[in-house]
Amino acid sequence: MSLLPILPFVRSVIEDHVTVGGIAIDATVGNGHDTLFLAKLVGAQGIVYGFDIQEEALEITRQRLEEAHVIDRVHLIRGSHQYMASSLPDTVIGNVQAIMFNLGYRPGGDKSIVTQPASTIAALEGGLQLLAPGGVITVVLYSGHQEGKAEADAVIEWGKHLDQKMYHVLWYQYINQKNSPPTVIAIERKG
Repeated sequence: MSLLPILPFVRSVIEDHVTVGGIAIDATVGNGHDTLFLAKLVGAQGIVYGFDIQEEALEITRQRLEEAHVIDRVHLIRGSHQYMASSLPDTVIGNVQAIMFNLGYRPGGDKSIVTQPASTIAALEGGLQLLAPGGVITVVLYSGHQEGKAEADAVIEWGKHLDQKMYHVLWYQYINQKNSPPTVIAIERKG
């Protein structure tokens, strides 16, 4: 598999960090593709927490998980990702192997409902508290629309200022594309 396309790259990063029995979070459930991916990685002994503000997104995801027979290892939470750190049991703090963010709007959904810079930065800050040593956060950024560009700029700027003694921060992007393809920020907590 080529690692050049963005989403396969993100999944390869996540696969390198999640083990069977682990804890993972899908911070932006959307249509549930990443939630299902994480549920398969953690296996029957693991747990995935999924957040979304849209009931329709959670229902689509619930159906996807039921069809794959992995719903029992996933807790879907209707709420903003900005509150994920305070919404989870204390036992999760410092034990999460991976957190996935796929920003913007839900494909096939209401394009007026988009993730916002302030709540995303708050979610990322909370996510850092949840990460286990060696854990990773991936953030897929879409700058092809006005709200997405502002959010991408804010996340990139935020990532530049993370303490290099505590985190590795990678920015993965195309440099020869003119049509604003997605980019990825990956943050690994040093262990």
